[in-house]
Amino acid sequence: MKGEVKKVVLAYSGGLDTSIILKWLKNEFGCEVIAFTADIGQAEELDYLEEKAISTGASKVYIEDLREEFARDFVFTALKANAVYEGTYLLGTSIARPLIAKRQIEIAQMEGADAVAHGSTGKGNDQVRFELTYYALNPYVRIISPWRQWQFQSREELMAYARDNGIPIPVTKEKPYSSDRNLLHISFEGGILEDPWSEPPEDMFILSVSPEKAPDRPTVVEIDFEDGIPKRVDGVTLSPANLLARLNELGGRNGVGRVDMVENRYVGMKSRGVYETPGGTILHIAHRAVESMTMDREVMHLRDSLIPKISELIYYGYWFSPEMEVLKIALDEMQKNVTGTVRLKLYKGNCTIIGRRSEKSLYHDAFATFEKDTVYNQKDAEGFIKLNALRLRIRRMMRG
Repeated sequence: MKGEVKKVVLAYSGGLDTSIILKWLKNEFGCEVIAFTADIGQAEELDYLEEKAISTGASKVYIEDLREEFARDFVFTALKANAVYEGTYLLGTSIARPLIAKRQIEIAQMEGADAVAHGSTGKGNDQVRFELTYYALNPYVRIISPWRQWQFQSREELMAYARDNGIPIPVTKEKPYSSDRNLLHISFEGGILEDPWSEPPEDMFILSVSPEKAPDRPTVVEIDFEDGIPKRVDGVTLSPANLLARLNELGGRNGVGRVDMVENRYVGMKSRGVYETPGGTILHIAHRAVESMTMDREVMHLRDSLIPKISELIYYGYWFSPEMEVLKIALDEMQKNVTGTVRLKLYKGNCTIIGRRSEKSLYHDAFATFEKDTVYNQKDAEGFIKLNALRLRIRRMMRG
C-alpha cells in the first residue's frame, strides 16, 4: 500500500496522538496528508489548529462547524428512539463518529485522496465506528489505522518520536484519564478510572456541578416538542445546537446528567466509563413525558422493544446500515403527533416532570376519571376479563 497511497485525509484533533499520526503518515508513506477537524461542540481551541497542522506537515486543513447537523440529524434522531445503550449510556461519543467519518469521506472524494486515516486505538469501539462508516459510504476506500500498524508500544515512545520529528508536545499537565467531548456529552475513561470501586474525583467533572453543591432552589424549565423534536426552551425558539447547549447549561448548573457505568464494548471487553450528559438527560426525560400523552400504546410498546436494537446499532457503528435506514423511517412515522409541552424541575441532580400538555393528547379526563362518567360502562370489563382469562382457566382445568 505504501507505494500506492499518495494522498490521505486524516481525522485530526490537534492533540499529541493525531499530530504524531500526521507526521508518521508522511514519513511512512511519503504521501500528502490533508487534516480534517470537525467542530461538534468539543469546546477546544480551534483558532490555531490550522497553523499547527500545517507546521506538522499537512498540505491542507479543513475545519468545519458541524454542530447543527450533529444535533439535528444525529442526536435528535437518537432521541426519537429513546436510544440508551445498556439502559444507562446516552451514546454521546457513539453518535458523533458516523458524522465525522461521513464528512471525512466526502472530503476525500472532493480532494481525490487515495485513503483515509483515524487515530482510534485497536482496543476500542471508535475504530469500528469510523471504519464501518467509511466502507458503507465508499466500499473501495483504503483505510490506514496507525495504532494497528505502527511500532510504538508506549506513551514514552510516542513522546520520543514527537521530539525527534519536531512535533510540539503540550506542556499542560497530563490528565490521569482520557476524555472525549462534544455538544451532547463528555466522557472519561482509563487511567485512575480503571478501578470500578474507585469514586471519580470531583475536579474531573466539567459540564456539571456535584448535586451537593447545586443550588438549594430548583430550576423550572419548559420544553416544546413537535413530532418528537425539541423546538423551544421556556418559549424561546432555538436551533438544535443552541437548544442542546442551553439545556447543558441548565442541567449542569443543577448537577443533572452524571453517569458512572461498566459497559460492554463491541470488541468484547468490559470498560468503565463516566459521563456527563446534562442536556441529553433532560431531553430524554421530557421526550418520554410528551410520548406518554400522545403515543398510541401499542406503537409505544413496539418502539420500546426496538430501543436495545437501535442503541446497539449506534454503539457498534452501524448508523449507515440498511437496517438503520428502515428504523429511521419507522421512527419518523411513530413520532408523528408527539407534540406538546413539558415542564420539568431540576434540583440537585434530579430531573422531575411536574407538568405536561398537548393539543394532540390521547389522555382525556372524561375517560380516566374515577368519578361518574358517560363514556365507560364498568360492567363491560367483566366480559373483557373473562375472555382474557379463558386460556388460564382451561390450563388449570386440564391439570385437574
